[in-house]
Amino acid sequence: MSRRQLPPLHALRVFETAARAESLSAAAQELSITHGAVSRQIALLEDWLGQTLFVRQGQRNVATDHARAFAAEISAAFDRIDDAAVRFGKAPQTRIVRVNAQTTLAMHWLIARLPAFHAAYPDVQVVVTTSSSADPAFRGGFDVAIRRDPPPRPEWLPYEKAVLFTEQTSVVAAPALLNAIPLRRLKDLAKHAFVATQTRVGAWEDWLSAAGMPALRPLRFHRFDHYHVSLQAVVDGLGLGIGCTPTLDRELAAGRLTMPFPEIQVEGATYVTLVPRDADKSRPLRDFLAWVHGTASATTVALTPPAARSTSRATRQTRAGSGG
Repeated sequence: MSRRQLPPLHALRVFETAARAESLSAAAQELSITHGAVSRQIALLEDWLGQTLFVRQGQRNVATDHARAFAAEISAAFDRIDDAAVRFGKAPQTRIVRVNAQTTLAMHWLIARLPAFHAAYPDVQVVVTTSSSADPAFRGGFDVAIRRDPPPRPEWLPYEKAVLFTEQTSVVAAPALLNAIPLRRLKDLAKHAFVATQTRVGAWEDWLSAAGMPALRPLRFHRFDHYHVSLQAVVDGLGLGIGCTPTLDRELAAGRLTMPFPEIQVEGATYVTLVPRDADKSRPLRDFLAWVHGTASATTVALTPPAARSTSRATRQTRAGSGG
C-alpha cells in the first residue's frame, strides 16, 4: 500500500474550524489559541497545498469557494474519526448507547418506545442503526445488537445472548380492506390476496395449518423481499398479511391494522439482545439493557385474551366449518 500523503493534522483542524466558523477570530476562541496561531496554521496548510484558502475582504479573512469545498470534506472525515473514537475507545463515561436492530423491530417496536427510555435517562443518547433479516452479519460498531434468534451461529459465540421476547403471529389486515371484503369466517380468506415475505418463508402455511385450513388458497400472493415492506403493503390494503405481536401492538391499538382471528396464533420468531463479551459495559449500556428487557417483559398481548389464545384445534375446525 502506498504511503499516505497527509497534510499537517493540527493545521487541518484549525483550518476546518475557521472555515466552519467563517472567522479566524471565532476559530481562535473555539480552539483556545491566539488569532496569530490560527493565521500561522492556515499559512502552513496553504503552503503544503499550494493553494490560497482565505482571502481578505474588507476587515475579514474569507474562505474561498475552493476552501469551503475542501473544509466540507475535512469536516466529514473528522466526524468519522470522532465516531470511530467513541465506538472503539474505552470510555465508561460516554453517555451514548449504539443499538443495531433489525429493521422491522426498530421501526415498529423499539423506536416507538424510546421516548420512555429518554424520560427515564435524559442524559443518555441512543443511536439506532438497522440491519435487514437477509443480512444477519454484524457490520459497523455497536454496543448491543437485537436480532431474530436463528439456529446457532458460530459468529455469535463472542456475544452474550439474552432473550427479549417471542412473537405470536396471526392474520392482520387494514380495516378498510375488511370493510370492503369482510372476513366473517375462515373460508372467507379465499376471497383475499395474501401478502408474503421472502425472509419469513412458511408463515402463511404455518398459520393456515394451525387454523385447520391447510388447503386454503388465496386469490393471489404478493411477495416482498423484506418484512417491513410487506407490512406497509398490508397497511395500504394490498392484501392480508401475517403480523406479529408484540411487535405490531401499536399499529393494532391505533387501528392502522386489525387482527380478525386473534384466537388463532402461532409462535413466531424469538428476538434476542447480543452484547460483545469483551465490551466495556458502561453504566448507560447497563441501564439500556435493563430497560429494554424490562419493557419486553412488561409487554402483554392486550388485544388477545388468554382464554382466546388457548382455543383448541377442534374449536378452530368447528369455526372453519360453521362460519362462527
